[in-house]
Amino acid sequence: MAWSTRQLARLAGTTVRAVRYYHEVGVLAEPERGSNGYKRYGVTHLVRVLRIKRLAELGFSLGQIIEMGDMTDHPEQALRTLDGELAAAIERLQRIRAEVSLTLNRATPTDLPPRLATAAVEVDLSDADRALGVVLSRVVGPALLDAYADLLETYFTHHAVEEFGELTADADEWTRHELAQRLARLVREMRESNSDLTDFTLGAPYGAHVATETIGLALTELYNPAQLDVLGRIADLLAADSGAGHS
Repeated sequence: MAWSTRQLARLAGTTVRAVRYYHEVGVLAEPERGSNGYKRYGVTHLVRVLRIKRLAELGFSLGQIIEMGDMTDHPEQALRTLDGELAAAIERLQRIRAEVSLTLNRATPTDLPPRLATAAVEVDLSDADRALGVVLSRVVGPALLDAYADLLETYFTHHAVEEFGELTADADEWTRHELAQRLARLVREMRESNSDLTDFTLGAPYGAHVATETIGLALTELYNPAQLDVLGRIADLLAADSGAGHS
């Protein structure tokens, strides 16, 4: 007795399309054909399809099943490899679930990593500051990201920071000068309390050049001309500090 493709699929609890795909990728050998040209499947094909299904349910890909060949005994090494992959996947899913739980319970932003998102809910970030945080999460190292989260919690309620966020593009010279002076003092204080803020390229996953270029582009697009002028003044003041320290 021989089965048709449809009969084999029904017995194996799968679909005709799946059986044909198994043939296509080479995980199931083509059967002989009868005089009428139709495929004739036997018990060996049924057993093979059931084994394919079982291995797939365990988590093996079709490519891995092909590599195993017709192995019918205990595929120890393949199982150990799969066990390691499953452990890594479980760890990743547990981490994602923890992040989802944090987002649900504390209403944290979904576009920021957990440490930064937790800090962000403590302060009223402007759209620009939040977008900058998203960019930083991709181009700076974990130490700086933690330092930036600490900065959010400690300094982003400071009057000078709030004034910077509210600074309009037509702010006058004195306002920009005075605000830059106060913010420079604040940055000096931050650097003294957290050494990780002295070099924002340290540990950058894509390198210092990409971090510098990306952050510079983000600042240019996210902040208005007056805010950028203040940031430039702050950089000049801090550079003068460095020059004085080396003289």
